[in-house]
Amino acid sequence: MHKKPVSFSIKHWSDDDKPREKLVRKGRSVLSDAELVAILIGSGSREESAVELAKRILASANNNLNELGKLSLKQLMAFKGIGEAKAVTIAAALEIGRRRRGEEAQKIEKISSSRDVFHLLHPRIGELQHEEFWILYLSNANKVLHSAQLSKGGLTGTLVDVRIVMRQALEQGAVGLILSHNHPSGTLRPSEEDRKVTQKLKKAAAALDIKVLDHLIITQNDYYSFADEGIL
Repeated sequence: MHKKPVSFSIKHWSDDDKPREKLVRKGRSVLSDAELVAILIGSGSREESAVELAKRILASANNNLNELGKLSLKQLMAFKGIGEAKAVTIAAALEIGRRRRGEEAQKIEKISSSRDVFHLLHPRIGELQHEEFWILYLSNANKVLHSAQLSKGGLTGTLVDVRIVMRQALEQGAVGLILSHNHPSGTLRPSEEDRKVTQKLKKAAAALDIKVLDHLIITQNDYYSFADEGIL
């Protein structure tokens, strides 16, 4: 006599193991990333549950939600069980999360550490596929007076117009500058060009009694601070 095959359908799971019921009973914070994505997916296929499908999708993005947010609809739809509607739902949810981080970052008015700079600028440049160079203009109390993109594309000394930076600093009444750019490659090691640009701006600012307080290299998941590393 043959036993019936075990069903992997979520409807046969305990309520504590079903993602939606688990969220209702225990709160959203206890759910894993895969369980949250499974709620967005709604259902899997005959071969796997929504949670197993979510785990596979996350694994393709190195189990990183930021990387998952970069996947195109076409890439998401390459997974069996993910049609256009589900792909759109996943993409929309991750975009909401990215925008939420951006709104929270805007609440940072005073810079007290390199971590504050990271939280402020990461939503803007952390996930870009190209380099952007930004400058924060600070008051004497380290309040952010203004932020501006200085260049887009590869970082070279020729792209950094010192006159624009200093003019904006004087217009804003800034006494401190924080430089920042992203490395889409994910490497946190500053290049020789990064160092040259930093020194170029530091020298120009010093002539106007303005200090370059830091230069951050921002990647998708982390950052490198010139000031923290003692190389400013």
